[in-house]
Amino acid sequence: MRGALGPYLNVFLITQRHWSQAGVGWVTTLSGLIGLLFQTPIGGAIDRTRAKRAIVVLSLAAIAFGAVAIWAAPTFWPVLIANGLMAIAGDVLGPAVAAITLGLVARRRLARQLGRNSAFDHAGNVAIALVAGAVGWAFGQRSVFLLVPLFGAMASAAVLSIPGGAIDHDRARGADVGEGGETEGPSGWRALLACRPLVVFAGSAMLFHFANAPLLPLVGQKLAAANPAYATAMMSACIVAAQLIMLPIALFVGRTADRLGRKPILLAGFAILPIRAVLYPLSDDSAWLIAVQLLDGVGAGIFGALTPLILADVTRGTGRFNLAQGAVATVQGIGASTSGLAAGLVVDHFGYGPAFLAAGAVAAVAFAVLLLAMPETAPSSNGAPAG
Repeated sequence: MRGALGPYLNVFLITQRHWSQAGVGWVTTLSGLIGLLFQTPIGGAIDRTRAKRAIVVLSLAAIAFGAVAIWAAPTFWPVLIANGLMAIAGDVLGPAVAAITLGLVARRRLARQLGRNSAFDHAGNVAIALVAGAVGWAFGQRSVFLLVPLFGAMASAAVLSIPGGAIDHDRARGADVGEGGETEGPSGWRALLACRPLVVFAGSAMLFHFANAPLLPLVGQKLAAANPAYATAMMSACIVAAQLIMLPIALFVGRTADRLGRKPILLAGFAILPIRAVLYPLSDDSAWLIAVQLLDGVGAGIFGALTPLILADVTRGTGRFNLAQGAVATVQGIGASTSGLAAGLVVDHFGYGPAFLAAGAVAAVAFAVLLLAMPETAPSSNGAPAG
């Protein structure tokens, strides 16, 4: 439903609708900011509601509507409004699925199950990228957006197949302590701001996403400019290459996060990003760009698999797991949405090389913050949260 739509939209607008880099950056930034306004309230609402399956289905329907609107009217205001709607709806999916998982699975199995979730997420991204590449090749880039309602119906059927009564809604908001009992921590922002590991992780995540978010669209644009007839297929190749790496990485994280700890694995993921950003400008060859994109599978795969697990660690017993997810997603979104405009302006004025190097510098800062300020969050042997 959502894994590859953003990069496809950027490539479609530049290569088929002849938008400027800055124009695409404005849409990306404004849509992201619209979504940011709702992310933390959405997390709080997921903490409170017992209709978690229903809000996922409604979000899927909103994303499908937005994709069809872009297909029907790919001009500035319709694209901006539709992209903003999809940003809001997309904010629901990750936190809601993580909450449902937390409500279904015992703590001792959580790391492994979240790793499986992430692996299946990446497998879905591979599938849609392959299908989108084939459809875009056969029927044109614009037709890719019509796949979204089809996959939305399939995703809704999957969500509704989960028995509603199987979800422990107290555990789904992180209100458990150990295997029994529960406690309610400070309400609202107090519970979040008082948790130093959460604040450090959120800041690192914002820098990571500021550096990472524009890289795939920029690579896709370079590939599309050099090979306009193969634009969609090239973008699919980039997405598939990274997602195929993310799948085993997610399983590895799920199996080893309890044994090795969260921080060493997360540091490895953050270290990959500046290396990747520096490698892109070394060649414009399509094979090189796609090969470097494989590194995204390592960094983003580790980050995606560990994020809900770290948040479950640091919010355990507070009942604010989903509120924390929304808050972290908000600061991540600030990084990702503002980077689109920043990268577009750098490309327009200085070219692709400086844009990649600037992203690499920000990524290096994110690694340093994580290394120096982030504690280990894995529970100690007696079950108490660390950090």
